[in-house]
Amino acid sequence: MNVRVVADDLIWRSRLVAAVERAGASPVAGGEAAEVAIVDLNGRAYDGIAAVEAAVAGGATVIAVAQHEDSETRRRALTAGARRVFSYQKMFSDGPQVVADLLAGKFAAPAAPVEAHA
Repeated sequence: MNVRVVADDLIWRSRLVAAVERAGASPVAGGEAAEVAIVDLNGRAYDGIAAVEAAVAGGATVIAVAQHEDSETRRRALTAGARRVFSYQKMFSDGPQVVADLLAGKFAAPAAPVEAHA
């Protein structure tokens, strides 16, 4: 399965790509078709929320990565269509398993938006 990784931080992009590969999927470049996408919401060269919206509009199932304490960004990503928003720590420690769960369809239903104080 093809997975688009949207991240412009070199370290996080490489970690996310490695998680995709370890889960048995193929990371693809931005212009290639992908069934699923992983979006780093804190990109410097792009708007993370807009990236989620574009991927969802293209038919991809999307998960995102953000700071754990940034509940506003997390809420906005869920509202934009991300199925889940994981903390950087979760993706660092369990990235391949998170991606495997994504590929297995475990995030088929959208998550409920988080409260602003959560």
